[in-house]
Amino acid sequence: MIIESQDDVTAAVLQEMHRTPNARTRELLSLLVKHLHAFVREAKLTEREFQDAIGTINAIGRQTTPSHNEAMLLAGALGVSNLICLMNNGAHGTRPTQANNLGPFYRADSPRCADGESIVRSPTGGAPLLFHGWVKDQAGKPIAGADVHVWQSSPAGLYENQDPSQAEMNLRGIFTTQPDGSFSFRSVKPAGYPVPTDGPTGALLAAQRRHNMRPAHLHFLIHKPGYKTIASQVYDPEDPHLETDSQFGVTRALIGNFIRVADGYELSFTFVLEPGEARLPKAPITQKVAA
Repeated sequence: MIIESQDDVTAAVLQEMHRTPNARTRELLSLLVKHLHAFVREAKLTEREFQDAIGTINAIGRQTTPSHNEAMLLAGALGVSNLICLMNNGAHGTRPTQANNLGPFYRADSPRCADGESIVRSPTGGAPLLFHGWVKDQAGKPIAGADVHVWQSSPAGLYENQDPSQAEMNLRGIFTTQPDGSFSFRSVKPAGYPVPTDGPTGALLAAQRRHNMRPAHLHFLIHKPGYKTIASQVYDPEDPHLETDSQFGVTRALIGNFIRVADGYELSFTFVLEPGEARLPKAPITQKVAA
């Protein structure tokens, strides 16, 4: 199609979509073109703004390394990660769910741990934490033999992949639920932390005058054949950034209850799985930052 004016551009691009053999890919690309072109028209995007946008996309790629995923971080800061999560869980968004953002710091192949084992693998400050979890189906029946991947930041606000001083896989582990659906582990009470701001995500937050803090939380990924794999986070109800999470991840269903005990804290939480596809996600990062 020969372009006669700006009005022809969208139609010309969509016309070429018929060559795309996969129907879902064709649908997604067609919708992307329609909405992207509509945004450009509504915003009256200037050439300079377009060049700046291309620069931001390039910067996302430059900022992403084996130990840091800038695209995943930016998706969270725009609310896209949690929107997709809530649309695809909880009976397609019709009821509360324990599913939550995977986040940019999940690593595959964490060490397998015995029930009740500690995930602290190097000297780590902070109050001791004992976590008791249960995994159940929608009828309340326990799910035995589920793999539960656990990870968290240190009380200093860094995940082990960000911090050369922490041991490999510190504060990470994989547990298997017991016949009653339970699992437990020992760790340290997490603290809120700042997300990195040396890339496009930081520029976005600064432009909006938003802080870069995440409320204190623990991460979970639960996998069992026959059930939909979910990522989850459990949040500290006393964290001051609970309502202004820079990644828009806090939902009412995921606010935990940290109980003070003589030697630290205890936290109990129940996760509910839906029937569906058991599929482990591709890890956003693969290794630690170099010392």
